[in-house]
Amino acid sequence: MKKKIVCRTALACILTAPSHAQAGQEEQTITTLDEVVTSATKTEETRKDITNSVVIKDSIDIAESPAKSIGELLGNEPGIDWRTRGNYGGAAQEIHIRGMDADATQVFVNGVRINSSSLGTADVGKISLNSIDRIETVKGSGSLLYGSGAMGGVVNILTKRPERDGMDLAASAGYGRNDTYHLSAEHGMYVLPDFGYYFTVNRMESKGFRDNSDMEQTDISMNLVYDTDDDLDVSLYADYLDREYGLPGVKPPAGTGNYYINGVKFYNSESASLLDRGSNEDTHWVAHAEKRLHQMARVHLQGDYTRAENFNLGRYNSNGKGFKTWTTNTIRSTEGNVELTPLSGLSILAGGEYRDYDWKNESVGLNTSGQETGAPTTSKATVHTSGSFLETQYRVNEQFKFLLGIRHEQHSKFGYEDLPRFGALVNVKPDTLFKISHGKHFNAPTMNDLYWPDDGFMRGNPDLEPETGWHTDTSIEHTCWDDRVFFSLTYFDWSIDKKISWAENPNFPTAFAGYNYWLPANIDQYEATGWETGLTVTPHDNWRLSLSYTYTDAYELKAGSVKRQAQYTPNNTFKGTVKYTHDSGLLLTGIARFTGDRPAHYQTAASDTPQFTLESYWTADLLAEKRFLENWLISLEAANIFDKEYETYMANFRDQDAGVTSRVGYPGAGRSLFFKLTYEH
Repeated sequence: MKKKIVCRTALACILTAPSHAQAGQEEQTITTLDEVVTSATKTEETRKDITNSVVIKDSIDIAESPAKSIGELLGNEPGIDWRTRGNYGGAAQEIHIRGMDADATQVFVNGVRINSSSLGTADVGKISLNSIDRIETVKGSGSLLYGSGAMGGVVNILTKRPERDGMDLAASAGYGRNDTYHLSAEHGMYVLPDFGYYFTVNRMESKGFRDNSDMEQTDISMNLVYDTDDDLDVSLYADYLDREYGLPGVKPPAGTGNYYINGVKFYNSESASLLDRGSNEDTHWVAHAEKRLHQMARVHLQGDYTRAENFNLGRYNSNGKGFKTWTTNTIRSTEGNVELTPLSGLSILAGGEYRDYDWKNESVGLNTSGQETGAPTTSKATVHTSGSFLETQYRVNEQFKFLLGIRHEQHSKFGYEDLPRFGALVNVKPDTLFKISHGKHFNAPTMNDLYWPDDGFMRGNPDLEPETGWHTDTSIEHTCWDDRVFFSLTYFDWSIDKKISWAENPNFPTAFAGYNYWLPANIDQYEATGWETGLTVTPHDNWRLSLSYTYTDAYELKAGSVKRQAQYTPNNTFKGTVKYTHDSGLLLTGIARFTGDRPAHYQTAASDTPQFTLESYWTADLLAEKRFLENWLISLEAANIFDKEYETYMANFRDQDAGVTSRVGYPGAGRSLFFKLTYEH
């Protein structure tokens, strides 16, 4: 029934929309120092006026990449790592910047934060690429403007808006390996001189590449815009997502047999769990209003609402018992700021925000037959935060600019934190830029960290404290050859004190023999230094080559005494992209990625040598696309074309028949092929 509804919606968009826009091959974008960025300072600034390192991806970059998700797209950039736990259909896709954890990157869609207040991380795999117009990634401390969690950087996703002078219409259908299919439709236009809309709808399904790795997702989005094209811009954005998926866990060791409890199969040689399931139902609303009051003053107001529901079903392989949990996060937020430009070269941004978090967790136990054992138990908690910030920028002359700012953050549970930041840049030449940024960051414990109820294996810790630290980066950016060559080199240094870590605590044994409680605690310190370098060359209008290399020396200080390489953080990563376009409408894009060795497990807190290490690996992706009959595109997306085997994380697996516990990995997906037919008008 869901399939029929989405197909009919897509067909209706195609049949009823007017058709007057011209379709054609887009020209390749070229990176310049004059690119405009809004996320770094919450005001429109060119790259040469921003003290942070930034990555910009527009709709052309997205369309010309074989990436099928934001994680895959940004994972090709220096200093950005994309991780999942197994690349199965519903696996969360996390963004890690410069070796920090995923909860150190704040992700926004049109200004509304999508990081889970339960987990602290953002699952960017939920966001469909066809709704996105632009992605701005600002690396370095972002706590001055964005508050808690923006320690490693900020990803701001801007969705498509209607074009004043035209109409947008597109629909696509694709099918690939593992019975994967994707249907999508989008439509946008102005219906009045100053009022327009943009709608998108998507339906995706996949059986996954191993047992219990299937996924089904439906999402829709709406963007209503009132823009007078001079001094007033008002918009209302909303989206809805419904997703169901299997949770297969790690891949058991070779030779593992099928395991049954009461005639029900619990695991096999492919998946550690054949019964665990999950689902998400998310809704976001965000209203923007921007008004120029005077030549020297602009005001921005925003209000947003988020409701995110997550369901998990788990069954224990040891005895067949299990649980069901429902976690609901409701977030309400308001923000306002004013930008003042009283003098030439001087700008002042002053603003504040308020966020209210409601968290509810319901859980019920299951007996050996999977039936509920009594009524659900409920846990609730509410916290609120407020922040006020002041950011001043002053361009002394064409060569020098300085930034100075401070944020005062108030948390209903942890009190306040003051977060200063300093930045400077020097335009050595019109095409050469030197940047430096230094700021304090912090990350408050998540609702799960604080309040997760005792489920027999883990529980939260209400006595946690926020993580704090400092982030410094210096960069050189240079363009030449009429902007056909863009080079960047960045050195970064960051630290985190009172790092929150979930770990098995032998002082708190569970009711199950051999298992201890997992508890969060502020016991660690993390630090890192590293280098990022990138080179993009466009030697000809038809060719583009991008290369990047990142070296990251991230390490943990356990209890202040043991220093060791941070888990799952490689020292070396390399990415390369080559793109070719032809006047006939042919597009070829190839991407290669190298990820170095990563420590995956230390036997004890006092160990400085990893017990398990994930091996380095290469992967390669390819996009081949051909335009025909002006409005039609046919494409082939090939991921991991050499079918490379690799692992992303590790966890314990207990073979009940053999009575052996092993440390095994979450496998990456093998080769996949996906064919897609698209109509654009």
